[in-house]
Amino acid sequence: MSVVVITGSAGLIGSEASEYYLSKGYTVIGIDNNMRKFFFGDEADTLWNRTYLEQKYPQNYIHHDVDIRNIQEVSHIFKRYKNEILLIIHTAAQPSHDWASTDPITDFNINANGTLNLLEAFRLYCPKAVFIFTSTNKVYGDYPNQLPLKELEKRWEIDPSHPYFNGIQENMNVDQCLHSLFGVSKLSADVLVQEYGKYFNLHTYCLRGGVLSGSKQSGVAAHGFINYLMKCVMLDIPYTIYGHKGKQVRDVIHSRDVISAMDCIFRNPQKCGEVYNLGGGRHSNVSILEAIDIAQEISGQKLKYQYSPKARIGDHIWYVSSLNKFKTDYPDWDIKFDIQKIMKQIYKENKTKWKKTT
Repeated sequence: MSVVVITGSAGLIGSEASEYYLSKGYTVIGIDNNMRKFFFGDEADTLWNRTYLEQKYPQNYIHHDVDIRNIQEVSHIFKRYKNEILLIIHTAAQPSHDWASTDPITDFNINANGTLNLLEAFRLYCPKAVFIFTSTNKVYGDYPNQLPLKELEKRWEIDPSHPYFNGIQENMNVDQCLHSLFGVSKLSADVLVQEYGKYFNLHTYCLRGGVLSGSKQSGVAAHGFINYLMKCVMLDIPYTIYGHKGKQVRDVIHSRDVISAMDCIFRNPQKCGEVYNLGGGRHSNVSILEAIDIAQEISGQKLKYQYSPKARIGDHIWYVSSLNKFKTDYPDWDIKFDIQKIMKQIYKENKTKWKKTT
């Protein structure tokens, strides 16, 4: 039996990865205890995604309602399948820097200690597998805000002469800056993943994501920017912009493009403990004001929004990922979705579902 273990298997990236490998004939062991609902309430409930996977793939999808902080239960799963496990995709996390400040201990225990539990089970029971971790651009803290930025009509933009004009590279410093507590817990996990790769010579990889998006996300105000914005436009929910005049820029990558990148790593692992920035890059990036315009154009509806001049702590003013390193190692990979295509898909696939939920 060929087994793929996926944590956060009912979330955006986890469910996309689950369905991809299930469709290829793998047995997927899903680990997800729906903590997203605990963090953000009923609106963030991912049970619908789990139910979908269980009903569509009753033979090959095996779900475990397990908390990754529980090392005994995590170890039991890995011990059962051992070297049948070929790939671990770790997406389970507390994903919001706003939420982290309300309960730093829970945030750190999930993001850092939970990752350590998975790495140790991986090392002990299936060390020949590939371990891919969904890290975050928040590991760079607020260093991106020191870049020379220009204010345009609806976005901030970097000086074209700067080495990072085509995107922020993996050599950006991660030290001596303000991260948010979420950024710290994810950076701790990121470094752990690197260390297990380099110290134990294991195939571990960190993907430092920009905005990961897609129609399967249970977006909320604290996490899931594009998905939640589109939902607010469609359902006439008031939206709040926090700071930077609404001109802050994010690169946005579709979950399917993330999975295709992960599969490239799985098929052809590179140096152990490698790190890649992975986002929409120059192909797919948008400011909040620009995203509002696109959402209104797609839906034919107007967004009710207000502006708060107080920015979120550690929030990036401009962040676009350089994809050069990943594309150099995996030249056959490329992005299929741009921001327009992502938002159109979110609208099309959720307009009936969200109305029913409301």
